[in-house]
Amino acid sequence: MLKTNHQPIILPTFLNPMGENNLSHSHNRISQPKFDLLQPLRQWLDEIEIQNRKLAHFIAKMIPAQCPFERDIMVFGRTIAHIPPMCKLNPLYDQFIGLRFRALCYLVDECGEDIQSYC
Repeated sequence: MLKTNHQPIILPTFLNPMGENNLSHSHNRISQPKFDLLQPLRQWLDEIEIQNRKLAHFIAKMIPAQCPFERDIMVFGRTIAHIPPMCKLNPLYDQFIGLRFRALCYLVDECGEDIQSYC
């Protein structure tokens, strides 16, 4: 805004053919997060505290360190196909890996156990 003879002069930085209200409305529609049905389950998994040795052992054994689905399909000693790891397609992958990590940390920090057999 510039002042000349005590009258304000407004210099627009860009022209908006849709109008200010339509632009902000369309932007809000695009940037609004969609409802995530798995969010309560994600939150519950993230909030699990490991406070029991048996539970920590169970979690460390049940959640694999590596994706068990990755495979090379071989015929007569030659690889004919490769199945990539599909764990990243699991929408709860990060929560399960975090839960396994917390279980292993509990076993090391609180129980003083060697966890090399779980890795």
